[in-house]
Amino acid sequence: MRERSAREVFLVFSKLGMTSFGGPMAHLGYFRSEFVLRRRWLDDAAYADLVALCQLLPGPASSQVGFSIGLRRAGYWGAVAAWAGFTLPSALAMAAFAHGVGMLTGPLGAGLLHGLDLVAVAIVAQAVLGMARTLCPDRERASIAGIAAVMIILNGSAATQIGVILMGGLAGQWLCRTAKSASHASLGIRCSRRVGLVALAGYVCGLLVLPRLVAPSPSTQLFSAFYRSGALVFGGGHVVLPLLRNAFVNPGWVGEQAFLAGYGAAQAVPGPMFTFAAYLGAVAAPAPNPVAGSILGVVGIFLPGILVLVGALPFWDDLRRQSGVQASTRGVNAAVVGLLGATLYHPLWTTSVKSPGDLALVLIGFISLVVWRAPPWLIVMIGAAAGPWIR
Repeated sequence: MRERSAREVFLVFSKLGMTSFGGPMAHLGYFRSEFVLRRRWLDDAAYADLVALCQLLPGPASSQVGFSIGLRRAGYWGAVAAWAGFTLPSALAMAAFAHGVGMLTGPLGAGLLHGLDLVAVAIVAQAVLGMARTLCPDRERASIAGIAAVMIILNGSAATQIGVILMGGLAGQWLCRTAKSASHASLGIRCSRRVGLVALAGYVCGLLVLPRLVAPSPSTQLFSAFYRSGALVFGGGHVVLPLLRNAFVNPGWVGEQAFLAGYGAAQAVPGPMFTFAAYLGAVAAPAPNPVAGSILGVVGIFLPGILVLVGALPFWDDLRRQSGVQASTRGVNAAVVGLLGATLYHPLWTTSVKSPGDLALVLIGFISLVVWRAPPWLIVMIGAAAGPWIR
């Protein structure tokens, strides 16, 4: 039964890995549509708790949420299946690009990408609406969400995002103690404290020991650079790019033009932005090992986020049952809604919706999702087909 469940998780996340365009916040919208609304693997409150936790931790937030959902559904094999299914499509595409395979160039490709960006706007808008109804049902939490959105719109840095989540927790302690709890039940994620402590120890050791090896090999240096970038980034997505540039362009492992070309390709593929590491690993790896470089890059950049997540999950599950923590969690969940709403405006809306035709496609996608309950993959196909005609 567990094997069948892990296979099911892999197939579902593989579909998402091939269709989830738009960055980490859009991915969270896709996840909610698939696992909260369609499959009902978890409810909105549990999902928001996972999102809040992953926003606080270093690493790729959407991949961490997916890993947690897989862990909840089918144990550790399900977690691995979720990560592999969501990551492999874009990682393989980025590795292929490193070998000179051009992707989505010319007017047709640009139009297709534009249509996919507009689909991401509709997906995130649906997520904001649904989560706001569930997690911001009163004036207090709606106010927290609104203030959080304003703060992120005015300053969308990673530090501000973390500050907004912490602000939501403090405001929840003050304003949300009398609210009815959305969920007292366990998240249902089977992860012992012993495993959590081992994972946290591994996270710290990797961060402290790898850079201090006496005689590191080129492969170890490459892995250490990816691990350090993945371990120190908060917010995920595009936030990791400055760290990767410092780690690979400044030492001369990858040229500036090659780095920018890979960054452009990373925006053209679905799935997590962290799979940019598959391209960088292939380009930076000493010949004749580009495939090994891609593997080192993908494993190295995702591993620290997974370790710190596994380390936090067992303690988070216990803490969220306490009344004071529940009040803070309500505030954090409201702040997450505000964060998602701010992201809907910028960068998704401001960089994508430029014409009446753009707005029309967004509205068609939004109404199809909310009113007609259309599956997100169908909206992705419609957006990709319509994009070249409205650009």
